[in-house]
Amino acid sequence: MLAEQKKLITMAEYDVFLGQPENEDRLFELINGEIVEKVTNEEHAIIASQVHGELYVFLKTNPLGRLKIEARHRLPADEHNDRIPDISFTREENLQPVVSKGAIMQMPDLAIEIKPPRDSYTRMREKAAYYLANGVQMVWLIFPEKRFVEVHHAEADIEVLTLTDDDVIGGGSLLPGFTLSLQDVFKR
Repeated sequence: MLAEQKKLITMAEYDVFLGQPENEDRLFELINGEIVEKVTNEEHAIIASQVHGELYVFLKTNPLGRLKIEARHRLPADEHNDRIPDISFTREENLQPVVSKGAIMQMPDLAIEIKPPRDSYTRMREKAAYYLANGVQMVWLIFPEKRFVEVHHAEADIEVLTLTDDDVIGGGSLLPGFTLSLQDVFKR
């Protein structure tokens, strides 16, 4: 007996789902044809605020592009994915007009994901792989409970840097001159 295949949700079905009144104040992603609710906690919010704040201050004096919190990104030809990185950055030369309704129809240059309690390490790394395969140049995966960050680069086939409290994240060619102390990220 063959295993029953799950029906993949299409973008049209997803948009109808998002438009339902009961989903108005909730945050969902479409991941490989499956609707997944994004659920966070205070620790997640604090880390997102700290990382976003440091990036915001840097970009205020170095206007290299647009920084966003929980902005929806989708590729026009991808019927089964609508992703919401916790923080995203798009370089000036890749910017499209600001979207006031719906998804940004491109992937960012930098995607930052903070592991919520219910997500697995495997699922987080699958997110990074999706982003990199679809045009994102760098992905930061932040793992609060273990206090480390993985930095995934598009230009390196396998290179993944694992950084801990004593390390600093660099902005690379996307954010030249930017550094972020992981001690600041994991302050409690």
